[in-house]
Parts: sequence; structure tokens; C-alpha cells
Amino acid sequence: MNSKLKGKKLPLIADILAKTKEVNNCDFVLYTNMDIAVMPQFYDALFEYIEQGHDAVIINRRRIETTYKTVDKLSLMYSDLGKSHPGFDCFLFKRELLEKLILDEICIGIPFLEVSLIHNLFSFAEKPLFVPDAHLTMDVMPPINKDYYWHNRSTFFKKINLKLKNKYALSKFPYAELSLTKRSLKWMLNPGIFTRTYIKLEGKNFWQKLKFRLNEIRWRILQK
Repeated sequence: MNSKLKGKKLPLIADILAKTKEVNNCDFVLYTNMDIAVMPQFYDALFEYIEQGHDAVIINRRRIETTYKTVDKLSLMYSDLGKSHPGFDCFLFKRELLEKLILDEICIGIPFLEVSLIHNLFSFAEKPLFVPDAHLTMDVMPPINKDYYWHNRSTFFKKINLKLKNKYALSKFPYAELSLTKRSLKWMLNPGIFTRTYIKLEGKNFWQKLKFRLNEIRWRILQK
């Protein structure tokens, strides 16, 4: 870890996830930021997603008001639908994927942790699921340490992304099922997904479709 970083020492996500290897009879790993509160039906919903065949599930949080201060307001907090948020901070995935994840020196509690996890899961999971707006988790936004932010950002772009980018597939990323116009807009607005990555994937997807159609035309001509 960079010795010039200022502020409290933060653990590495790779070290935390590695501890799950010591747990027996564990098929899935669940990681959430520490400020995420789960709803009573949260785990039942996760089992449903698993039964549907998903090997990775990414759930977006709901933002609730900061007016709730005490535990006796918990029922009201659960009842508050809150507001949507594009951030990724709740990850469920098969433990066998741990051997494939490329996380380098990404530390927890800082932006680009979620970016690193989602790009890994979208690369290595066979059937990832993105849950953008379900009433399953909630939180209040914390402050950001700038030194650690730039450390995580640099680690992702200079180390992790370089190793993952050839594994990206448009069909696995969020919003892939939407029309070209809608998914373009959402990709540009979502802070966890980058426009340049999207453009490259769209270009790759376009040429794959074009190549397939040209081959179909060629085969039909040859059959005549």
C-alpha cells in the first residue's frame, strides 16, 4: 500500500474476501459496505436470485432521509421507500469466482471499490444480475477521503482495468437489455461505468453483428 496516503489505514478488499476461504460449506460470498442496512426480506430475495441461476448479483441501495436518529425509528426506516442511487455497494457472488477476481490494492470504504468489483463480476460471472431499484438495502452517504480516492482510482485504471478490458461483454453490463438510446444515456450518467468503455463495447457489438449478417449473406449466395 502507498505509504504516502494520509488518514486512517483502510483494509484491502482482496484481504477481506480471502478470509471467506477459511469458511466451510460456503457456496456464495456476500459483501456490502458497512453503512448498508438490509431489509427484512433481503436474504429471501437473494435465495430467489440464486435459484434463478445467477452466479453474481449486484444490488443498488436506496437513500433514506437523515432525520432518523434512533433505533426506535427502525420500522419507519424500513417503510421509507427512499430515493434511488446509481452506486454499487452490495455484491453477492459464487465463492469460486474469488480465484478469478483482480483487485490489486483496492481499499474499502472509498470510491472505485465498487467499480473494481462490478467490472470483475461482469467479466467473470456467467449470469450476473443487476438489481437497480429494489427496496432491499438503504443507507446515508458518507464523506470521501481524497487521498484514498485517487489511490483507488489509479489502481483501477492503471492495473485492474488493463487486465479486465478484453473480457468485457456488453450483454453482461447493466442496462444491456435497454434500447441503444436508453442504455447510452444511463451509461453516461452512471458514475460506476465509464463512457469510453461503453463506446468500445458498443463498437465491438456492432462489428460482431455486422460480421454475422455479412456471413449469412455470403452463405446464402454460395447455396444458390
